[in-house]
Amino acid sequence: QVQLVESGGGLVQAGGSLRLSCAASGLTFSRYHMGWFRQAPGKEREFVAAITWNGTNTYYTDSAKGRFTVSRDNAKNTVYLQMNSLKPEDTAVYYCAADWWRSVFDYVNPGSYNFWGQGTQVTVSS
Repeated sequence: QVQLVESGGGLVQAGGSLRLSCAASGLTFSRYHMGWFRQAPGKEREFVAAITWNGTNTYYTDSAKGRFTVSRDNAKNTVYLQMNSLKPEDTAVYYCAADWWRSVFDYVNPGSYNFWGQGTQVTVSS
């Protein structure tokens, strides 16, 4: 029933930009906080960015600050991750996730999210 579908990944050179999208269906999108995570082969899933249900608060991992911007359009049931100045260490599968807004938003913890997308590959070459 619930689907989160990421898109927008691809291969870019270092210094380039990508905008990831996550389209949600089967849930009341405005009732969910949204997060972005990434996972490289052999590594744990890592928090990247998050945004509260109404977009009033955003959160970023240190390596993303100043380069990435998370936003959402509740009318379109979509959350975005604009990634600028990409670096090879950004290479990973990127996932979006949804957390019910009435819960405590422990945004860095993957286990706190209710639903996950299938991921989209981002590869940054040097």
